[in-house]
Amino acid sequence: MADHYEVLGVDKSASPEEIKKAYRKLAREFHPDVNPEPSASDRFKSVTHAYDVLSDPRQRQEYDQGGSAGFGGGAQGFGGFSDIFDTFFGGGAPGGGGSGAAPRSRKERGGDALLRVEVDLDEVIFGTKRDLEVNTAILCDTCEGTCCAPGTRAVVCDICHGSGQIQRAVRSLLGNIMTSSPCGTCRGYGTVIPSPCPTCAGQGRVRATRKMTVDIPAGVDTGLRLQLPNQGEIGPAGGPNGDLYLEIKVKHHEVYSRNGDDLMATLEVSMVDAVLGSRVRVDALDGELDLELKPGTQSADIITVKDRGVSKLRGGGRGDLKIGVQVVTPTKLSGKEQELMRQFAGSHKSKAPHLAEFQQGLFAKLRDRFLHV
Repeated sequence: MADHYEVLGVDKSASPEEIKKAYRKLAREFHPDVNPEPSASDRFKSVTHAYDVLSDPRQRQEYDQGGSAGFGGGAQGFGGFSDIFDTFFGGGAPGGGGSGAAPRSRKERGGDALLRVEVDLDEVIFGTKRDLEVNTAILCDTCEGTCCAPGTRAVVCDICHGSGQIQRAVRSLLGNIMTSSPCGTCRGYGTVIPSPCPTCAGQGRVRATRKMTVDIPAGVDTGLRLQLPNQGEIGPAGGPNGDLYLEIKVKHHEVYSRNGDDLMATLEVSMVDAVLGSRVRVDALDGELDLELKPGTQSADIITVKDRGVSKLRGGGRGDLKIGVQVVTPTKLSGKEQELMRQFAGSHKSKAPHLAEFQQGLFAKLRDRFLHV
């Protein structure tokens, strides 16, 4: 009895890749369809059997330990058969699942859908609801997803006999080999529909406008996508629905802007109110606010109102409302007003005009202060 390693012409320390390479070379050389010599058939069987044993880690271990694993018989194992295909065709045995493959299901998952929804800034604070109309695929009421006309049903394909696969014999160097491919008559479903539903043309679904109400949570921002599972299109033949995605766009507000969970606005005050101080009532997005201007308020000062910003999308709570002050200097004064200003200037000792470090514009200053308060 020849040693399996000697049959393949490899050392006992050969790697699996080296064993496979040696087998492929010898299989091409001694296959009966390639080599007509009488001894080629026996040599081919020995080569294949040696490879069957040495390519299986368990059998190889038993063989190396002096056991009887793999002795006797020709190329019986599936591993050798598969590698013969690999040797001559560059891949595994054709047909994948072969005759055991199940036919395709007509039911498939529906596609996902994307809608863009605009919301106002004040709606973002506490969340809102939206009534939507979605042009989508819904279940056909006529056939209820069977794809068949009323009173009819799908029948077993008389070509593939319900398997969805066609078996064909292909001649090769190894003789006749069975291959498997989807049935062209039933397209792999295993059944055919003699009388398709006239409403959906045998699809089991139709296009329609579906109305729905969705919740827009507080704290959403432009670009955020909300996933609504199973609210997308229904699949062919009544398959499961896909998902619906809502892409949010927050509309621009004339007064308030947003920085994360904080709201920002600018408050214009008169020079007198800034100098003497005052109480001011303003309209916030969620109700009125009373603000206190301290005497000597300067442009670009920030008034922070806690917990009057946007509700946080995660974690609860709200951001802050930050109001930047802009002191407005009057440009037109009456004669009396000018005289009062002169009297004020005469009684108030202020620094004479002088050069100082360059200052950014008001809005740039406000922006920087907003971000660091």
